[in-house]
Amino acid sequence: MNWIKNFVRPRIRNLLGVTKREVPENMWIKDPESGQMVFYKDLEANQFVFPGSDHHHRMPADMRFSMMFDGGLFEKLVAPVAATDPLKFRDEKRYADRLKDAKAKSGVGDSVQAGFGQVNAQDMVIAVQDMGFIGGSLGMAAGDAIIAAMRHAVLKNCPFVMFVASGGARMQEGILSLMQLPRTTIAVQELREAKLPYIVVLTNPTTGGVTASYAMLGDVHLAEPNAQIGFAGQRVIEQTIREKLPPGFQRSEYLKDHGMVDQVVHRHDLKATISRIARMLAKSEARQMTGALVPV
Repeated sequence: MNWIKNFVRPRIRNLLGVTKREVPENMWIKDPESGQMVFYKDLEANQFVFPGSDHHHRMPADMRFSMMFDGGLFEKLVAPVAATDPLKFRDEKRYADRLKDAKAKSGVGDSVQAGFGQVNAQDMVIAVQDMGFIGGSLGMAAGDAIIAAMRHAVLKNCPFVMFVASGGARMQEGILSLMQLPRTTIAVQELREAKLPYIVVLTNPTTGGVTASYAMLGDVHLAEPNAQIGFAGQRVIEQTIREKLPPGFQRSEYLKDHGMVDQVVHRHDLKATISRIARMLAKSEARQMTGALVPV
């Protein structure tokens, strides 16, 4: 026992009224590329893009909505209530407890949030997949939220935008999570039948079963710079084909060069780009439906 450290110093601090300042854990964030420490509020004001390296940091769902909707005003869409832990799954801890902890930490019900509002004076439904909730994994609740949001877009006769970020299907729900792949695909088809634009924004990372379903079914696929996009991991692919993968493999720029992504867009330009594309697609559908000349 250190008598000076454990007894004398605390007594002196109490006598002098000196207390240790509480510093928030996220007050400073380190740029993963340059190593520069950035003040959290400055990073937030720059839409979570590091000013030095231009690295696009993970962005919370509520910030996405504030960035996209005019004045940050929107109607939050309430997702249907899904069954909790239908398989009674347990690994290191019960799945029900994992869900409870994730909900308490994030303050939301599951990994997908959706809202309806205006983007540059145009009605739009936007859904955001948040990596902060169990890795953005796709389960029954997330699938229901996506389907409900797409059907709300059909109801409002407006474009639908999906910001995707996920590690894939949620293993704790087994086959029930994989069932969300065809379910969401059917909802995408409902958008198609209603002649409504479906725009996908691929963010870092977009992997697993999500990439095998609604993430690659958009009319237009945009991606943030240097986002990881793929189905299986690079190491798994290399071990399977027994070859070294090329530099930049599964990054948004590589996928654009090879035809899987239409455009790589900086986060600061996303709102204007999405708004412009949505208007172009809406007018294109109007020309097809009426046969009239509609100015672009």
